[in-house]
Amino acid sequence: MEYAKKSFREYLSAYDQTDDKIKLKRVHTFCVVDAADYISRHEKLSEEDHQLALLIALLHDIGRFEQLKVFHSYDDSQFDHASFGVKVLFEDNLIQNFIRTREYDDVIRQAIAWHSSYALPPIEDERTLLHCRLIRDADKLDNFRVKATETLEAHFDVSKEEVQRETVSPNILEAVRAHRCIRREERSTHLDMWISYLAFIFDLNFPSSFRYIQDHDYINHNIDRMEYQQEKTKENMEEIRKICNDFVLAGQCIFC
Repeated sequence: MEYAKKSFREYLSAYDQTDDKIKLKRVHTFCVVDAADYISRHEKLSEEDHQLALLIALLHDIGRFEQLKVFHSYDDSQFDHASFGVKVLFEDNLIQNFIRTREYDDVIRQAIAWHSSYALPPIEDERTLLHCRLIRDADKLDNFRVKATETLEAHFDVSKEEVQRETVSPNILEAVRAHRCIRREERSTHLDMWISYLAFIFDLNFPSSFRYIQDHDYINHNIDRMEYQQEKTKENMEEIRKICNDFVLAGQCIFC
C-alpha cells in the first residue's frame, strides 16, 4: 500500500490541489481506504483480500479527478468516472504503477467499474463479488461522513432554509418503505436527494457496515441537520428515521 499510495500522490500532482472539489475527493479517497480497512478487519478477511480491498479503495475514484478538471462537476451523465477510471488503469496501463502483479486485474477492474452503479450485475466469481460489495459499502460509509460534516449549502447549491421548506415526494417515501435505494431520476426536490443518501443503507452488504452507521449515529444526525417547516414533512421524516434505524439494527445480524 505504501508503494501504491506514493504512485497515487504522484498521479494527483497533475491536478489543482487548491480546488475544493479536488481536495474533497482526495480526502474522500483516503477515508474510503479507512472504511475498507474497518470492514476487512471486522469481517476477518484474509490478509491477501484485506490488502486487495485497500488497493481497490485507493483506486476506486481515480476517474473523478479528470472529471472535475474537465467539467468541475460530479455529474456522471456528462462523464462516467467509473468507466474512465477503468480506462486509465487498464487501457492506459496505469495499473502497473500501483501493483506489480497482474494476478488481480480482473477483480480490481470489475470492482471499480461497478462501484457507483445502482446495483451489481450477476457475478459468479466469489472473490470478485466480495470485492465489488466491499468497495460499494466502503464508498457509502464515507458518503455518510461527508453528508454529516459538509455544509448543506455545499451539497445542494441552495440555502438550508429553502430545503427545510420542501416536502417528501410520495414515491420517495414509498421507496424507503420498500427498503430500496433511490434512482436519481426519481428525485424531485433537494429533500428527496437528502433522503436518497439515507437510503444507501438498503444496499449495504456486511454486518460491520451497519455497525459503522450505528456507531456514528449517522441516520439520526443527518435527519436532524434540518428543521422541517411543514408538519407533514416532519411526520414523514420521523417515519423514515424509524424505518432506517430499524433496518440498520437488523442489518448487524446479517448471516448471524
